[in-house]
Amino acid sequence: MKLATYKLGGSERIGVVHGNDSMLFDLGAAAARRGLDGKSFASMLALIDSGERALDATRELFSRFAIEQDLSVPVSDADLSAPLPEPRQMRDGMSFPLHIRQAPRGMRRLMARIANDADELARIEAEPLPELAEVYRRQPIYYITNRFSVRGPDSTVQWPRYSKVMDYEMEFGIVTKNRAANIPAAKAREHIFGFTIFNDFSARDVQSGEMKGLLGPAKGKSFDGGNVLGPWIVTADDMPDPYNLTMEVRVNGEVRSRSTSAGMLFSFEEMIAYISRDETLMPGEFIGSGTVGNGCGLELGRFLGDGDEVELDVEKIGVLRNRVRQQA
Repeated sequence: MKLATYKLGGSERIGVVHGNDSMLFDLGAAAARRGLDGKSFASMLALIDSGERALDATRELFSRFAIEQDLSVPVSDADLSAPLPEPRQMRDGMSFPLHIRQAPRGMRRLMARIANDADELARIEAEPLPELAEVYRRQPIYYITNRFSVRGPDSTVQWPRYSKVMDYEMEFGIVTKNRAANIPAAKAREHIFGFTIFNDFSARDVQSGEMKGLLGPAKGKSFDGGNVLGPWIVTADDMPDPYNLTMEVRVNGEVRSRSTSAGMLFSFEEMIAYISRDETLMPGEFIGSGTVGNGCGLELGRFLGDGDEVELDVEKIGVLRNRVRQQA
């Protein structure tokens, strides 16, 4: 089941995506027609908080009322929001070995180009790709980012004024359910509500300076609209194998890279087990996979320009589309 958050007639709603991803079934309106308390369908967080009974009710409502045309609207007539507009927490991992190995060299290459240092650039290009640092195999690595800067599909991301180098990052991730701590990896699947796509837009020139402080990114990642989720959530029961999905990046219709979700150093289940060690994992958190190999301009040496349209296409989920605009 695919679940979306959208705005229609000035109000925010949640719905089931159907009709080959072309229609939205209004869960709140269907619940009212059924005579149910609509609190569980007021928002995606409310649905997640209401647990399995609310998901069962969602399936029952859709099965019973899907044929009633007045309860559905075309996706093209609605304003899709991020499926989870304000997660309770946002954590983003580093899970794909090729990206981890290539990104530092890409950052050094970018700085050499900014400095117009041809000799340094030649040295960097001649170096072999480094081996993966042992720390990435020892434990999941992640950082916490700004949960209030989330935007959704087809939004225009405003390029921060303090940056000259804007980049996209192809990721996917999970939305959590059920509050718990010290979750064994073997039971962590019970805490995955669903899967969505994540474009972790990055101000690379700013990030480069911040990373020298050894505390991770700040303004290189945290700016209004820089965390994009969507276009919807695919519930966990409809994603039996999230670790073998084809993934593609397109910029202005041109394929920039093709990759796969296979080969994560740690599964989402293992990440949940690590994160929840003596820490309560809340329902409605987002955990990102980290960028797939060749899934960003930093690795390819090709960044974004004003007005570029970025599409992240993930098998079984959909296409997350956004445009970037430079500000005056």
